[in-house]
Amino acid sequence: MKKKLYILLISVLGLSIQSCSDYLDSDYIFRDRETIEKVFTDRDKTEAWLANAFSYLSDACADVCNKRVTPHCFADDMYYGDDDGSIQESKEGELSYNEFKEGLYDENTKQGMWERCYQGIRQATIFIQYVDMNDKFESEAERLDYKAQARFVRAYYYWLLLRRYGPVPLLPDNGLDYDASYDELATPRAPYEEIADYISQEMALAAKDLALTRGQNSAARPTRGAALSARALALIYAASPLANGNNDEFAQLLVDDKGNRLLSPEYSEEKWAKAAAAAKDVMDLGVYELYTADRRTTDSPAEPATINPPYHEVYSNANYPEGWKDIDPFESYRSVFNGQIDILSNPELIFSRGRNIGGQSIRDMVVHQLPLTATGWNTSGLTQKIVDAYYMNDGSNCPGMNSEYANVPEYNNNHRLDTRPRATGFTTTAEEHKPLAAGVSLQYADREPRFYASVAYNGAYWYLGNEKEIADRNKQIFYYRGKRDGYNAGMFWLRTGIGVMKYVHPDDTYQNNSIDNLRYKPEPAIRYADILLMYAEAINEVSEGTYDIPSWDGTKTHSIHRSVAEMRKGIKPVRMRAGVPDFDNNIYADKDVFRIYLKRERQIELMGEGKRYYDIRRWKDARVEEAMPVYGCNTLMTESDREMFHTPIAVWNLSATFSDKMWFWPISHGELKRNKRLTQNPGWTYND
Repeated sequence: MKKKLYILLISVLGLSIQSCSDYLDSDYIFRDRETIEKVFTDRDKTEAWLANAFSYLSDACADVCNKRVTPHCFADDMYYGDDDGSIQESKEGELSYNEFKEGLYDENTKQGMWERCYQGIRQATIFIQYVDMNDKFESEAERLDYKAQARFVRAYYYWLLLRRYGPVPLLPDNGLDYDASYDELATPRAPYEEIADYISQEMALAAKDLALTRGQNSAARPTRGAALSARALALIYAASPLANGNNDEFAQLLVDDKGNRLLSPEYSEEKWAKAAAAAKDVMDLGVYELYTADRRTTDSPAEPATINPPYHEVYSNANYPEGWKDIDPFESYRSVFNGQIDILSNPELIFSRGRNIGGQSIRDMVVHQLPLTATGWNTSGLTQKIVDAYYMNDGSNCPGMNSEYANVPEYNNNHRLDTRPRATGFTTTAEEHKPLAAGVSLQYADREPRFYASVAYNGAYWYLGNEKEIADRNKQIFYYRGKRDGYNAGMFWLRTGIGVMKYVHPDDTYQNNSIDNLRYKPEPAIRYADILLMYAEAINEVSEGTYDIPSWDGTKTHSIHRSVAEMRKGIKPVRMRAGVPDFDNNIYADKDVFRIYLKRERQIELMGEGKRYYDIRRWKDARVEEAMPVYGCNTLMTESDREMFHTPIAVWNLSATFSDKMWFWPISHGELKRNKRLTQNPGWTYND
């Protein structure tokens, strides 16, 4: 009878921790087993093993982070202007923005996610197999919680792989047979749907034993809500057009080594119902809500008094979540991201790595957003497309919204353009259009609160309360050519003349080149607003009947059908917190129209959180969205030509293109060589 090895054979996956001969040598195996037995009968070593399984979630496996190790936070809304040179080889690999956008990374570009995920899967699987040996836990509930944490993180690694690479090898939970030959150990890619179902099942199992909440010392560890939310993510991706009913040329080419299709060509509406039910499971926990800040009557540069949205006969007279009477929409949104509230005080933060993001944390991203005045890099900015996406403060479109794309039929089919002329002129005082100061383009006047919390428009105030020089505090920053933060011959300027304010705290500065001078910002890997929007999206797509879907634990049944009331449960709280009116009934009534507005709501609400890059892929919108020219301000203009500065033009040095190979990232030649049954993503090359 063949002995079974419960340690995953990393050589099969191309993880060169040990050579192939080492893994097929029985003496090595029994030495390793002896070591494992010592580990899992020791409480401290057992905890260290679990911590190590989570450690691979950092760096290239982070959800929200700066550009170098995983640039997916920069889609068609955000860009980075440094790293303008060629690919710079390092431990993880570095891409310029244009190389990233043009798909000039290749099968040998070092990014690290594949290796880190499978290393984490190995560590978590060993923990699950052996943790029952340990009798040093304080209670049975604690042991089950630890085991559930390992099950969560193993499934989460598969989720990260699925999102980025598409279908990947799914390893057996009970290990591999070490007596088998190397070729027999080779593992093919599993279908997308199978991997999503596996993640769903594993997350439901984990949820049964995970704690509902965590304390300060374990705030970055998963909860029941984190497991159920990750489950919902996997299911809504499996329901989306890229994986559900996709029969295009790319999908036909994406096959395993036997020629079996890996993306389902058959459309199933029930997949949307399952995704809706999974999101509802999170909502029904009663643990999460959107963060809101109270109205503020005192006024200071860092903490301005609440600016009331335009009067609405319903929402202005109702408290949140039925209206915005008692909240400050600007501060409510801003504080979620800039470090004003800590990880445990944020009621909408479902899963975060906490401080365990790695060397390219959100604070690193903010360093690149800060102007030169704050000793920042002044290189990460926003595109005109996202600026136009934000609503006016009464919920209407901004004049001229996306009008530059008016002659592109593919774009017009999926958006609501506004061909009215853009606003002209400038503010003359700080009282005309709060919070605008004097000298600011009226294009930025009277916009919704999320705009001012996220967009560093030309002439915006940067409060910079910790700047050493008093003259550098409460500074109005302009991006005109000739200004300190405007166009120059180097790389420290914004290519669109539009910066990023999201994640920036009034106290942030990069003085002395120390990241410790910036507030720590909890990573919003999964937050409740995303779950609410997913629920509305999935409900909208269920239009052919009613589906009875069991809850995650089987204690009840969700009756899922298209319902405006249910869609409002997802959209309305997000818009009330943002201080903008709910959509009219005619928008909810039309499935296709609502889909357009839903996508825009995600574009705005989740900007800069690593969602947009993958959203436009799962929706199959990337072929249009990422190929549209990048527009921005005319940064060659000086302040004397300020009207021309604010006339959008195509930005010549920011690439915009898309090819089908960019639906998924390439699998490295090394992995393909080591795993003979592994197939490459279409458009990328093999190593022969």
